[in-house]
Amino acid sequence: MENQIFQLSYALDTFYFLVCGALVMWMAAGFAMLEAGLVRSKNTTEILTKNVALYAISCTMYMVVGYSIMYGGDDFVTFLSGITGDGVTGAEEPATYAPSADFFFQVVFVATAMSIVSGAVAERMKLWAFLAFAVVMTAFIYPMQGSWTWGGEKVFGLYSLGDNGFSDFAGSGIVHMAGAAAALSGVLFLGPRAGKYAADGSPRAIPGANLPLATLGTFILWMGWFGFNGGSVLATATVESANSVAIVFMNTNAAAAGGLIAALLVARILFGKADLTMALNGALAGLVAITAEPSTPTPALATLFGALGGTLVVFAILTLDKLKIDDPVGAISVHGVVGLLGLILVPITNGDNSSFSGQLLGAATIFIWVFAASSIVWIAIKAIIGLRVSEDEEFEGVDMAECGMEAYPEFTK
Repeated sequence: MENQIFQLSYALDTFYFLVCGALVMWMAAGFAMLEAGLVRSKNTTEILTKNVALYAISCTMYMVVGYSIMYGGDDFVTFLSGITGDGVTGAEEPATYAPSADFFFQVVFVATAMSIVSGAVAERMKLWAFLAFAVVMTAFIYPMQGSWTWGGEKVFGLYSLGDNGFSDFAGSGIVHMAGAAAALSGVLFLGPRAGKYAADGSPRAIPGANLPLATLGTFILWMGWFGFNGGSVLATATVESANSVAIVFMNTNAAAAGGLIAALLVARILFGKADLTMALNGALAGLVAITAEPSTPTPALATLFGALGGTLVVFAILTLDKLKIDDPVGAISVHGVVGLLGLILVPITNGDNSSFSGQLLGAATIFIWVFAASSIVWIAIKAIIGLRVSEDEEFEGVDMAECGMEAYPEFTK
């Protein structure tokens, strides 16, 4: 009887893990639609190509080397044998779900981090330069910081983040701020889009081509986030874990709603209009803010945390614009600035497992590593093949230059 109960629990937890992983994979479609909607039509095909290609690259590189770096493993063969077992036979302490399900859940997180980079460098980066960076980011840069956080290893053998009060439930820092750090580095080396800033340095608005598509992308991301945060509970086959999953889903939704409402109100106060793009980024900011700890706040606090993220993201986008850091989709603000906020909010409701000093130490470790390592890679790529398309190619649009086809051929000359 006990064995039957274990097998049922194992099956339920594995199935839940896989479903949540599929939801997170669906976030790749959300990023693709959001970014395609917020860039100009002449750059749509290339941004879509980047999104589908980075997902495939992430899955392959994390399988070949990234997972073993993040969670241990001597070589590729050892890694393969480690994730294809049934998790029951011959184990001293059997896993509560299939190890291969854990790998699948982890790999879609890697793709999410890389998707953040895609939008920030849109409309002026060479496609193959971006894909070359994706190889290194998903095979080495992300797994290294993941080994120090979720993997439990000491940072270069010096100190343990977990022992110093660092906690990140589903990845406000580990996934989102890491992706934003890589994106910020790339944007600084790349420079702003042509025509983004006037002669006096003031920013010019460059509207996206398809706001319905951007809105659809936001809803897809909102939906996928239930898998992102809910799956991080890692189980659902007991009363305790099922209740935890329900709380995480509820708080994730509440934070997104709070973020959207706050961003919409702040935009109305600042601009006198209801800015849809700010509202969309507000919802995403709310989701990022709650990702670091969605299991312990009350629904009211989750809404408040989301509202803080939605408010902060509006000012972050405006500030980066003034600093001439050109981010077409607001990715650095949403995932980086608000990712840091999410980490800082954790000790408010989960002081037993985290501290403000530990959260700041973890945030600094993640940002410095990813930013520095990414900078080295961007410099190398720039020296070898270059980062930026030519002025003529940027003016005509990178779709034809990089992909040889247009997304909307009926509506262009």
